[in-house]
Amino acid sequence: MSAPRFDRRIQIQRATLADDGFASVEVWADHGPPLWAAKADLSDGERWSAGEVAASVTTRFTLHRTAFARGLTSKDRLLCDGRSFEISGIKESGCRFLELTCSARTDR
Repeated sequence: MSAPRFDRRIQIQRATLADDGFASVEVWADHGPPLWAAKADLSDGERWSAGEVAASVTTRFTLHRTAFARGLTSKDRLLCDGRSFEISGIKESGCRFLELTCSARTDR
């Protein structure tokens, strides 16, 4: 197996609750520095829901396993190439890497 090619710059974002005067709302902000990652698209598809077609892509991002990366959770999200990805899974890949399985809407 060849080593991943870390050729994408990603930014992790984390939500905090803020009071907008009416209710508490989630506000997303950058969390930590931009990271180098390897990106591999796994699948894409469309689904119908309430009369609306939603297109999405499932992507795996591989990161170096650092103290910062080990603190990521599925409540965080990831930005890459101007697209926002929801993190659905995080797993260790050997002792040097973490793999994040993510999904993003492609119809926006």
